[in-house]
Amino acid sequence: MNVNGKHYKTVWFEDNKIMMINQNKLPFIFQIIACKNLEESCTAIKNMTVRGAGAIGVTAGFAMAQASMQITINNLYEKQLLNAANKIMNTRPTAKDLSYSVTRVLKAALMSPEKAYNEALSIAEENENACKKIGDYGNQIIENGFKIVTHCNAGWLAFVDYGSALSPIYTAKNAGKNIFVWVNETRPRLQGAKLTAWELKNENINHTIIPDNACAALMQKGEIHLMITGADRIANNGDTANKIGTLEKAIACKYFGIPFYVAAPLSTFDFEISSGNDIIIEERDEAEIIYAEGITQDNKLTKIQLCSPDSKAYNMAFDVTPAKLITGFITEKGIFTPQEIKLLCN
Repeated sequence: MNVNGKHYKTVWFEDNKIMMINQNKLPFIFQIIACKNLEESCTAIKNMTVRGAGAIGVTAGFAMAQASMQITINNLYEKQLLNAANKIMNTRPTAKDLSYSVTRVLKAALMSPEKAYNEALSIAEENENACKKIGDYGNQIIENGFKIVTHCNAGWLAFVDYGSALSPIYTAKNAGKNIFVWVNETRPRLQGAKLTAWELKNENINHTIIPDNACAALMQKGEIHLMITGADRIANNGDTANKIGTLEKAIACKYFGIPFYVAAPLSTFDFEISSGNDIIIEERDEAEIIYAEGITQDNKLTKIQLCSPDSKAYNMAFDVTPAKLITGFITEKGIFTPQEIKLLCN
């Protein structure tokens, strides 16, 4: 990713510390933080200092390796590893990439901390390479002059680099295509307005932020040619969990005949569950709806209350889009329809 002309990755491992961009401070403050131990790493995942399917997964893998390196009582090594794995698994239950990485690194850690470290590095490298290929394949469905809408943030910040839903957009721009992006704000945490818009600005891609509930009206006016989103977990039948609000956008795309694509690496596919009914939907603190954080005119971060005092809020972090609403999946192996997903198992 490019920030003020310099290349960064979203998360990396350095001197037994997990280094990451603090996404809770963006777009107002660009800050790198270091998680020195398992507790700090789990907190960073849970409070969304690091977020996005791939970035969560890579961080979880690094956290598992970090835990293995910091265990000091040899005869409790396996027990403490399993405890660490359980702790990481419970940070954010919807994201498949998280459990995928923990399972892989735990298996390696049971052999040695060194193998755990190497496995975590491999997952990070695979994540980055997969997203680059997603960009190459996704670019094929983007025509010159397209106006594209996306939801939440599935760009650099959601992975090690490149992203999933935004990777085809970056590739299309680098190929010289004239494209425009409508950015859904993505309530309640505003990942679109804060993170996707910030990424697109850094890449000099023409874009405009819109309220979440403006999407269908723009489709009705012919102002949207294509929608691409990311995913947090994809069931064996193609049902897809993604940021809350994705489902209603997919319904609108179906009504107006607009292609709706999901971009995700194979690590996000859960071939062990038959449908979206088996996906655990994370419920987060109601404070994310009731309060919002922004910057004042004198450049100070502040939190304000948005809603009626003493009212309750219900904060589902994700919804599930049925496979029949999805045109195709953009993966590192190519583009597949929901009916073709079983080919990805091989």
